[in-house]
Amino acid sequence: MTKKEAKKRVTFKLENPSAQEVFLAGSFNAWSPTAKSLKKDAKGIWKTTMMLSGGSYEYRFVVDGIWQDDPGNPEKSMNEFGSHNSVLNV
Repeated sequence: MTKKEAKKRVTFKLENPSAQEVFLAGSFNAWSPTAKSLKKDAKGIWKTTMMLSGGSYEYRFVVDGIWQDDPGNPEKSMNEFGSHNSVLNV
């Protein structure tokens, strides 16, 4: 019998003090550009936390309606639109 796989707490963050709104879109939420919002702290760092099962995920930030990579994550994968997705291994 295998143990039920525990989910891990993963924090995503993006420094962008001038942004009005930031969302997280990825393979974990069907790439919905508005499914997961981030909250801005007093230093202008946007954060959100998710519980994810082990595996590999691709994601991007949506900053004021514009899709962008995670500048804090050097792991990238080419996507079908000619840009890159950030890659997270949990």
